[in-house]
Amino acid sequence: MQRRRFLGLTAAGAATAAIAPALTACGNESPGSGQVTLKVVAADYGDSSSNSSQKYWDRLARQFEAEHDNIKVDVTILSWTEIDKKVADMVKRGEAPDIAQIGAYADFAAAGKLYRADQMLSIPTQAGFIESIARAGEVKRVQYGLPFVSSARLFFYNQKLFDEAGVTSVPETWAELKAAAVKLKAISVKIPYGLPLGPEESQGEALMWMLGGGGGYADANGSYTIDSTANIKTMEWVRDELVGEGLTGPDAPGRTNRQDIFDAFTRGEVGMLNGHPTLMQQADGHGIKYGTAPLPGRDGKSRATMGVADWIMAFKQNGNRRQAGQFLDFLYSEQNVLDFTSQYDLLPVTTKASSTMRGDRKYKRLWKFLDELGTAEFYPVDKTSWATVQSDLKKKLGSVVSKGGDPAGVLSEIQRQADALETTAN
Repeated sequence: MQRRRFLGLTAAGAATAAIAPALTACGNESPGSGQVTLKVVAADYGDSSSNSSQKYWDRLARQFEAEHDNIKVDVTILSWTEIDKKVADMVKRGEAPDIAQIGAYADFAAAGKLYRADQMLSIPTQAGFIESIARAGEVKRVQYGLPFVSSARLFFYNQKLFDEAGVTSVPETWAELKAAAVKLKAISVKIPYGLPLGPEESQGEALMWMLGGGGGYADANGSYTIDSTANIKTMEWVRDELVGEGLTGPDAPGRTNRQDIFDAFTRGEVGMLNGHPTLMQQADGHGIKYGTAPLPGRDGKSRATMGVADWIMAFKQNGNRRQAGQFLDFLYSEQNVLDFTSQYDLLPVTTKASSTMRGDRKYKRLWKFLDELGTAEFYPVDKTSWATVQSDLKKKLGSVVSKGGDPAGVLSEIQRQADALETTAN
C-alpha cells in the first residue's frame, strides 16, 4: 500500500499516545506460564472512529486467543501518516514488534531483521497468495513481505457530465480522452480531467500514464527505467495535450493531491480521473452517477494498470517465529481476508478469497478491479532504494507537466540518483 497509499485516509489519534506503553514492555513471557504475547502494529484504514480498523484487529485477536491458550495478541493501530516512521523508530530502538502491517518491507529484509515467509507460514498459506502480488514481496527471489490487501486502478468518469457534453463512448486512447476533455470543457466542467501530481501520490498517477505509454519505473530485470524514451514521451504528451490545453482545471497539477481530486469528483466537478475502489464508496455517498473502465493508453487500452499492496512482516528480534506464523496463518484464512477487504472495498491477496469474491454477486462492483489485478504492475518495493526514489518522484514529477516543464531533464536526474543508490546498495 511506499507513501500514503491507495487510501488517502486519516487516523485514530488516540492510538498514537498509547504506542510507548504498548510496545516497550520488557520481556515477552509471563513467569511460569510459558505464555507469549505477540506485539502487532497495524495501520488504520478507517476515516473515523466508527470504521476504525481497531475493531477488526481486536475481534481477530480475541478469536485467535480463544484457540491458542498460550498466545496473547496485543494490537496497536496507528494512522497511515505515521505508522511507517513509528515502526522504523521502534526497530532502531531495539523494540521491534513481532508483526507489523505497514507500507514497505525491503529495508528491514535487507538488514536481516525479518523472517522469511517459508520460516513462518504453513505451505497452504504461502501457496495461497496471488502470484503477481506475492512476487512483489520478494527480495532477491526470497519472500519477506506478505501482502495484506491490494488495489488496482481504473478509469472513472462522471456519466451525467458525459451525457451533458455529448461524450457517447468511454475513451480507450489518449486522443479519445483529450477529445472528451475538450467537450467537457466546452460545457464549463471545472476539471475535465483530474490530474493529481501533487506530493501525496504523484508517483502513482504518473506511473499509470507511463504504463499507458508503454513505459514504467523498472524493467523485467528490476533495473530502473525512469528516464526511458517511453516515459519522457508520455509526460511530454500530458504536458502539451492536457495541461497545456487547459484541460486539467484551474489548479496546477503539481499542487493538486489525489484526495483533492477525489473530493472534487464527489462534488460533481470532475469529468474523468484515475481511481481506486474506495472512490466508489465516496462517489456513492454523494449520489454521483459514474462509470469505470480500463485505463486508456496511447494507442488503445493500457497494457496494464497500477497495482498497490500493503505489507505484513514478522521481525526476528523477539524470537517468536512459531507463534507469529500461527497468527498469520489465522489472519489469512478466507473469511478473515474477506471480512477486512469487504469492509473497505479492497481486493484480497489470496486466490481463494479472490475466487469467492468473484463468485458472489454482492461483490460485483469490485469485479472489474479483480480483472485488472492479475496483470497489474506494482511499485518496485523490493528495492531498498525505492523509498528514497519514491520521495524524489513525489517532489519533482509535478514540475514536468507545467508550462516550460522538462520531462527529459527531470526524469534523467531522478534516474541518475536512483542508479547511484542501487550501486551503493549492491
